[in-house]
Amino acid sequence: MCWVQYHLPFKRTSRNGIISLLGFSDRPQLELVLFVVILIFYLFTLLGNTTIIALAQVDPHLQTPMYFFLSNLSFLDLCYTTSIVPQLLVHLRTENKSITFGGCVAQLFISLGMGSTECVLLGVMAFDRYAAICKPLQYTVIMHPRLCALMASSSWFIGFANSLAQTVLIFLLPLCGRNKIDHFICEIPPLLKLACVDTTVNESVLFFVIVVILLIPVTLITVSYGQIVRAVLRIKSSAGQRKAFGTCGSHVTVVSLLYGTAIYAYLQPSNNYSQDQGKFVSLFYTIVMPMVNPVIYTLWNKDVTGAMMKVFCGGHDSR
Repeated sequence: MCWVQYHLPFKRTSRNGIISLLGFSDRPQLELVLFVVILIFYLFTLLGNTTIIALAQVDPHLQTPMYFFLSNLSFLDLCYTTSIVPQLLVHLRTENKSITFGGCVAQLFISLGMGSTECVLLGVMAFDRYAAICKPLQYTVIMHPRLCALMASSSWFIGFANSLAQTVLIFLLPLCGRNKIDHFICEIPPLLKLACVDTTVNESVLFFVIVVILLIPVTLITVSYGQIVRAVLRIKSSAGQRKAFGTCGSHVTVVSLLYGTAIYAYLQPSNNYSQDQGKFVSLFYTIVMPMVNPVIYTLWNKDVTGAMMKVFCGGHDSR
């Protein structure tokens, strides 16, 4: 979900027109299977992320900075996948695979804003883990509620500022007249193929924005976990080491999956981009990742599983 977007190269006169998202129409035998699989994944996404948000609100043990940021992440996943999946499900079961120009712009703005915000938020969560493990005695002082709120709101501001800037490019650049996108969402690589002008300069600008939105948080995460590993290795107790690594394991797993697919999808030359390959990579980070995230955090985190047991087993606190 954490990526930058590009301009939509369509005619200015077609802003109130219709755009065709071809999606998987070239593989009609696959559409029913995808409909069933994506619907199941979407329902589990709604259930899993809503559960994490609810637990963080009702369980006092989860009202900490870590779960405050995790609730933000779950909300981002809910909004991101909802901006894409319902329309995709309709397109998979009907022959009409169109979207209005305004709808395409709205999808671009919302999904890009959520994805960019998640990029920044994952970096913030790495700093939170650094403070918890490397500065345990000062943790509550460092990560006080006002700072947490500021860091979260800054993540949202940066994410949607990037989204607004990229969306505005739609109206500033010369646009082509073709209105068919060989994809199921409005996304960078297929849109680049529609451009009727030389996109060298635009690709350079795009690369710069990717570095800012994508690679800077990766650097922050890498540095934070470098310090965390050093601190954990100084812990003499093996049980203490396992607890510390377990606390960070879910975040590392999510970061690896999310950033790995994002870098693979967006940091490659456009002339090497395979349309079919891009569709299935996009399915992974728009459909699979939002569902997998709450599962990863639940499996790795005893606090979350304990809260679930307490809620669903009549108030019994397993701890």
